[in-house]
Amino acid sequence: MVERPERRVLTGADLKAFYKALANPVRRDILSYLGEHGEANSTSVAKALGESTGTTSYHLRKLADLDLIAEIEERSTGRERWWKALSKDIFTPPGLEMTPDEREAALKLGALKMSHDIGLVTRAYAGYDSAEGWNQIHRSGLRLTKDQIASFVEEYQNLIWKYVTAPGEHPEGSRALAVRLVMVPETETA
Repeated sequence: MVERPERRVLTGADLKAFYKALANPVRRDILSYLGEHGEANSTSVAKALGESTGTTSYHLRKLADLDLIAEIEERSTGRERWWKALSKDIFTPPGLEMTPDEREAALKLGALKMSHDIGLVTRAYAGYDSAEGWNQIHRSGLRLTKDQIASFVEEYQNLIWKYVTAPGEHPEGSRALAVRLVMVPETETA
């Protein structure tokens, strides 16, 4: 288990930068690779992703600029830099004031994430019977107040952090799982 890091509250400018960074599939692949393997240099990332070391070096630095990964200075020598994934608790507060271009970037980032998630849900249903218990699908309907929603989400996040392991230190036999919580009113009005 990893200790839950301090919550990073994003601004509109952060969301714009995240969208710009994560719209690039190479950067998303690098984050996945580091999340699985823990530590790597640009050569090992390049080999795993089928990219050049120049390309991966560039994208690793861009991800470090966003504080999503960090250089492992004690392992880095000369031109060979080693990188590690950072465990993050990233939060976008409701009602965040944003400029129109920040709002557009936030919506595009959300759409990017959801298009990936739709693929995961489709795969979960399609392989449900043959997944040997790896695929779990649960739908629930609740009637909650805004305060109860906030409490529910906090408890959910605490439960998730109870099971987070450090990149590269995952338990034997474990698999990376996509776990999502989306809470939205069933109808547009109360």
